Amino acid sequence: MTHKPHDRRKIRIGTLLLPLVLVAGCTQGPDYVRPQVAPPASFRAQTSLNDAGSLADLPWWSVFNDPVLQGVIDEALANNLDIQVAVARVEQARALVGVAKSEALPQLGYEALGGAQGTYLPLPNGARPITYSGGGGGVSAAWEIDIWGRIKRSTEAARANLLAEEDVRKAVLLSLVSDVATAYFELLSLDRQLEIAVQSAAVYKQNVDFFTLRYEAGRDTRLPVERARANHAASLDRIADLKKQIAQQENILSVLVGAYPKAMPRGRVLTAQAMPATPPGATTALLQRRPDIQQAEQRMIAANAEVGVAAANYFPRIGLSAFVGGQAVNVSDAVDASFSVWNVAGTLAGPIFSGGRLKATEANRRAYWDETVALYRKTILVAFRETSDALVAQQALIDQRAALETQVAALQNSVDLAQLRYDAGRANYFEVLEAEQQLFPAQYTLARAQRDQLVTVVFLYKALGGGWQLAPEQWRRQGR
Repeated sequence: MTHKPHDRRKIRIGTLLLPLVLVAGCTQGPDYVRPQVAPPASFRAQTSLNDAGSLADLPWWSVFNDPVLQGVIDEALANNLDIQVAVARVEQARALVGVAKSEALPQLGYEALGGAQGTYLPLPNGARPITYSGGGGGVSAAWEIDIWGRIKRSTEAARANLLAEEDVRKAVLLSLVSDVATAYFELLSLDRQLEIAVQSAAVYKQNVDFFTLRYEAGRDTRLPVERARANHAASLDRIADLKKQIAQQENILSVLVGAYPKAMPRGRVLTAQAMPATPPGATTALLQRRPDIQQAEQRMIAANAEVGVAAANYFPRIGLSAFVGGQAVNVSDAVDASFSVWNVAGTLAGPIFSGGRLKATEANRRAYWDETVALYRKTILVAFRETSDALVAQQALIDQRAALETQVAALQNSVDLAQLRYDAGRANYFEVLEAEQQLFPAQYTLARAQRDQLVTVVFLYKALGGGWQLAPEQWRRQGR
């Protein structure tokens, strides 16, 4: 049986590709397996292990139901610059996935050249200028056959880095909502403290006037006048300081909503803010809800794939290349010239001696994998610690706020009783003054405890991975 020339070429090419087909699929490096991490069945301060749902399952607007606060959070989600940075980084990572995937596809290119050269040739009748011109062009193609999985692992790493950046974006969204709510509740607390300071200043001013009249009438010494003036001055100092803190807190909120410093709106006052139910949910679900844990795992996946890339670099890169083009002696003839140049070739290139570079690179990637595993496990520990901290604080603040409310009520009663005793002539005014001096600090402390209770809900929502079921585009409320 005889073969035509082109048939023999097909047989030779098939013979060359057969070994490549046989070893195809020899992807280097280990396939990713999640490290074993056993979450605890329970942990400190967890009140229920059988909650069907979790605070984290709720969208943020169901947790923070002050309409003004919701509007401020919406403004932040629309304009915050950290979110814009996160979105840009996601797009960068998505583009790098395309870069990595492109290496698995044939690469096509073109080239063209043209030029002229002149010289003088000595001839019997004198030198004559001789001019040469030429041109050509063609199309080239190259394709690396990914026998060892280098491109596959590189793409896998790029895809994992993309998912990690998307988890970073989710974490930024959750942190932003938490930061805005925390700053807002701090602002309400400062408003309440300012209200107390203004009330105390008014009372102390009455004391100054009262003791001044008694002193001028010769019924008392100058000592109570000076003490009353000192208390009044202290209250004015606190008012000035609180106004400064309020302005600075508004500036913090302004930056969070992506605006220049401005006054911020208020909704319900501190004492009217509702406390939502806060079930933590199942312990093991924390690993799926927290975006930082998800990000840490994607970093592990990327690191594992990079080990495969480093291992594949020990092996030769095998590919095919081709070129087809044309040449012409004169540039003007290049367009009309028929294609007369072509080649098809197989390529094989690999390392023989690299001075230990390949081995060191692989060792570096394996050490980086170990780092990502340690960071993954640490992230889980921190997640449970933050959840436990929030639950501990939540339970303690219930008792603390109840005690402070009892204290403030008792001190208010003592002020009223002291005033009655003074009006009845059964006590001096120092008794009233002493009761007032105890009441106002207790009111400040209660206001801070009320703020802490609200902020603890924020911390717990963040610690549990709140809003984890929302896609990034769903974080803004519908219709906004």
